[in-house]
Amino acid sequence: MFITFEGPEGCGKSTHAKRLKTYLEGKGLAALLTQEPGGTQVGKEIRQFLLKPENVLDDATEVYLFAADRSEHVSKIIQPALADHKAVISDRFIDSTIAYQIGGRGLPEDLVRYINMVSSKGLLPDLTLLLDVSPETGLQRAAQKGLADRIEKETLAFHQRVRAKYLEIARYEPGRVKLINTEHREIDEIQAEIRRLVDEKLGNQG
Repeated sequence: MFITFEGPEGCGKSTHAKRLKTYLEGKGLAALLTQEPGGTQVGKEIRQFLLKPENVLDDATEVYLFAADRSEHVSKIIQPALADHKAVISDRFIDSTIAYQIGGRGLPEDLVRYINMVSSKGLLPDLTLLLDVSPETGLQRAAQKGLADRIEKETLAFHQRVRAKYLEIARYEPGRVKLINTEHREIDEIQAEIRRLVDEKLGNQG
């Protein structure tokens, strides 16, 4: 089973992805937790470059770097783990590229979707957990973790466009993408909803 976590900055993806891995392992399932960008050794170097606040990148260069990271990620981490019958949990995947590069940057949709298809080798998540939060709240949460990275430093309008694109994805793909509100909710309450959705998916696959 391939599960992805998506959402704007400060939505809590990393926290909930870790908790879900622990939960699945407690059920006796082998689970792998990974992330984009940075799931491979090459990806770690790409991630550092992409997130450095001082780096100024052309929008097309940025999407190609994310695609290079994903291509490595899918071939070296995700596909082998799935072939080994592991549950793979990824902190970000193709929907991030759609939300940030189409929604945030305004790149052409057909270009970005083509790049997504090639870099992912056509792989789609079985379940995507979209953690939603307003940009104001999310950026406030992210700021509490320390210095803002290059993406977090973007304008509020950029982050509003990202969120709007995420919500559009959820509307068009309700079977795969499950929208979860994280605004003014306790972590345990959100995690309980995540586990219920995952259990439902596992039951349907069983």
